[in-house]
Amino acid sequence: MLNEFCYCPRLAYLEWVQGEFTDNLDTREGRFVHRRVDSRDDRPVPDAEEAASCEKLHARSLLLSAPSERLIAKIDLVDFQPGSAVPIDYKRGKVPDIPERAWEPDRVQLCAQGLILRANGYECNHGILYYVGSRRRVTVSFDSALVARTRELLAELIDTAAAGKIPPPLKDSPKCPRCSLVGICLPDETCLAAETRESPAQASPRRLIPSSHPAFPLYVNEQGVTLGKDGNVLTVKRRKEIIQKVRLLDVSQVCLFGNVQLTAQALREITAAGIPIAHFSYGGWFYALTSGLIHKNVELRAAQFAAAADPNRSLRLARRFIVGKIKNARTLLRRHLKPVDSRLLRRLKEAAIRAETAPDLAHLLGIEGAAAKEYFAGFARVLGDRYDFNITHRNRRPPRDPVNALLSFVYAMLVKEWTIVLHSVGFDPMQGFLHRPRYGRPSLALDMAEEFRVLVGDSVVLTVINNREVDSDSFVARAGSVALTDAGRRAVLAAFERRMNTEIIHPIFNYRLSYRRIFEVQARLLARTLTGEIPHYPPFVTR
Repeated sequence: MLNEFCYCPRLAYLEWVQGEFTDNLDTREGRFVHRRVDSRDDRPVPDAEEAASCEKLHARSLLLSAPSERLIAKIDLVDFQPGSAVPIDYKRGKVPDIPERAWEPDRVQLCAQGLILRANGYECNHGILYYVGSRRRVTVSFDSALVARTRELLAELIDTAAAGKIPPPLKDSPKCPRCSLVGICLPDETCLAAETRESPAQASPRRLIPSSHPAFPLYVNEQGVTLGKDGNVLTVKRRKEIIQKVRLLDVSQVCLFGNVQLTAQALREITAAGIPIAHFSYGGWFYALTSGLIHKNVELRAAQFAAAADPNRSLRLARRFIVGKIKNARTLLRRHLKPVDSRLLRRLKEAAIRAETAPDLAHLLGIEGAAAKEYFAGFARVLGDRYDFNITHRNRRPPRDPVNALLSFVYAMLVKEWTIVLHSVGFDPMQGFLHRPRYGRPSLALDMAEEFRVLVGDSVVLTVINNREVDSDSFVARAGSVALTDAGRRAVLAAFERRMNTEIIHPIFNYRLSYRRIFEVQARLLARTLTGEIPHYPPFVTR
């Protein structure tokens, strides 16, 4: 971590303390050029006394520690020569055009390896950096200045980790665009959100993160099929016939509906790749999530539970969720309700204002309930007088008409998305601030979904109805309840994915992102709020 701390203290904290890591092209290329020196080497390594008289020997991937220096390292290559040991560190790039011919983080990392060798009794006065891009070696002398700088940075790293407070992001730094954790760190976005300004959107941060994810969800909806694997490819079989193949690297999550079998081999491969598996009932009830080990960011979950235990902090966050929800509901009605109902829009605007100053959670829920009643009355008018698709009020468990069946299904998909996002960021989805904990309920996922129920869920329902992607044959009615058929679910899932991949301009940061990427950004902004980096959680409110 010394290399990372020297490059950017925040990067080292994210990786070492909070357990964050993600790959980019640079990190993948780095592993590729290290493939030989990272390979297992079972040859015996001479101790310090034997090294003084031994013949020349190369040791690959050598793990050594130095408790006196508070250091441990896996050294790429050690060149043992009579009377000395020389650490050799491989770098993927080219020799930099600077007087030292090596960047400070690389020199510090190599010096730390030299200190470990010294502490183990070896004579070590210099090391070598091998730049694969240039195919050249650069010798680094371990002089007193470099040793002092290495020990200084090590002490700072240990103190920073012990303090439990993440260092601030770099400001407008050229280091950020090539950093693999830029989408997690959000340096410019965090700096902007932390500033107090009347119109934060006036200053746009750099666009450092991709607008959308390169992988997509895999939905398995057909009953009786089996999801298995063949190498790095997932296969869907009907009896013994393969009906679909999907590369594992193209999958971001797996969603199984009803009676779908999953082989143990596929389960192991999917979870090892960090891909979550969402389980739904045949009717679309989201009831389980299978994933690998829980995220390492204990610090964030501690902050989450501390805030949830504080009624005032919980109320402040709950207000933000509800204000965002009401404002977005008003925007949808303003766009789609013809003729425009000025009085309805005014009542929703007033409800959002009251929600900002609600004295307690009970009052806030009352404001939200009244606003929801007003909204669904307007939503029914947006749908019009079509016989198959009308709604008088919201009903669920079970839904009793096609529109409510659609709403319940897309809301389940929305909560699933948020549960997965919160898991990936390091939250506990079960501990919320607006929705109080209840057995089996992902309260925080429900909290975060509030701002997007209208923007994603209700918009998908309007789309599939207006485009005639569903009709009366897309539903089945039983004992007073209504559910989607297989074909109906497929149509709604296709529309839901189109909506999640739709790119819109973020109202604060002024660049385009897909809704799926926006979910992650909003989750990380909530994390920054809980850890004290930014003063208030900014709800996502569309224009």
